[in-house]
Amino acid sequence: MKTTQMKIVVPIITITGLLLMIAWMAGAFNEKLAPGNITSEYTGEKDVVAVEKREQLIFEAVPASVEPKQSTVISSRILARIKKVHVRAGDMVKQGQVLIELEQTDLRSRVLQADAAIQSTSARMIEAQKAFARAKDLAGKGLLAHADLDKAQANRDALVADLVRTKQALEEANISLGFAKVIAPINGRIVDRFAEPGDTVQPGIPLLSLYNPLSLRVEAYVREQLALSLNNTQSLEVTIPALEVTLASNIEELVPAGSTGSRSFLVKSRLQNSQNLLPGMYAQLRVPAGKANVLLMPDERVAKVGQLDIVWVLNKDVVERRFVRVGKAFPDAMVEIVSGVAEGEWVLPIVR
Repeated sequence: MKTTQMKIVVPIITITGLLLMIAWMAGAFNEKLAPGNITSEYTGEKDVVAVEKREQLIFEAVPASVEPKQSTVISSRILARIKKVHVRAGDMVKQGQVLIELEQTDLRSRVLQADAAIQSTSARMIEAQKAFARAKDLAGKGLLAHADLDKAQANRDALVADLVRTKQALEEANISLGFAKVIAPINGRIVDRFAEPGDTVQPGIPLLSLYNPLSLRVEAYVREQLALSLNNTQSLEVTIPALEVTLASNIEELVPAGSTGSRSFLVKSRLQNSQNLLPGMYAQLRVPAGKANVLLMPDERVAKVGQLDIVWVLNKDVVERRFVRVGKAFPDAMVEIVSGVAEGEWVLPIVR
């Protein structure tokens, strides 16, 4: 009999305990403030601020991306094997700095061959010039046929042309030898490295990517109604959500052709301060969208309760707690009130 009672009592006690715990977590045993009016601690109007309507500039936040104005993909101009790679992703480099060294054995051999060809051709040309001088002297005395004189002159002229050709071959070999060192074309930062020592590279195959961190700008597609009101001398604010900063920028390029799909135009705006920014970061370009009359009140008078915004309004000596819908923030610590209060109503400091 006792066993049967225990089987019935234990589940009841367990369920009751769970219900009490859930009620406690839900705040059932806490003192609640009924919705509607509450008694005010303020009897005067010295602490109240009136909700006012002002004409304000309206800005539209357009999604944008941080991009470098100066960027390049570095590749080899010759077919060769990589000997050394001196940089990795993230390294800062200066213009003219050697980034990659290629094997130079074959290239140096070509330079030596071209130099030897010049010496050989120079020697034969000197001999041909002397032979032509002798032939010319003999022809002047009538002791040599004109055909032999022409042959000597042609031989000399051919060797002069060969000397020019071999000198050009030497210059070409030296240029190819110079290509064995891949140098940085601009000051900047290495973005990525696509090759390692031992790889055989071909002309045009990417080896490194590089960008100038001082040339960062934001690029955004702005809807045509707003884009047509912009000009190249205009300054715009840029917000970087990841860094929680707002930067100034100057429009430097308005692409004069829109996207037929989105009916928007590409706007490129140069950042005045690009510290801590990286290409590809998300940004918001604040584009002027005209003027509008908006309700404003001090931001400090709005209480944040979770995802709700609450203000305390003084109405005939009675404080009303109101839920409001907050809009955009404006200078002087003012915030737009979309709904919840009307123009001219008095707002109290946050009631604790």
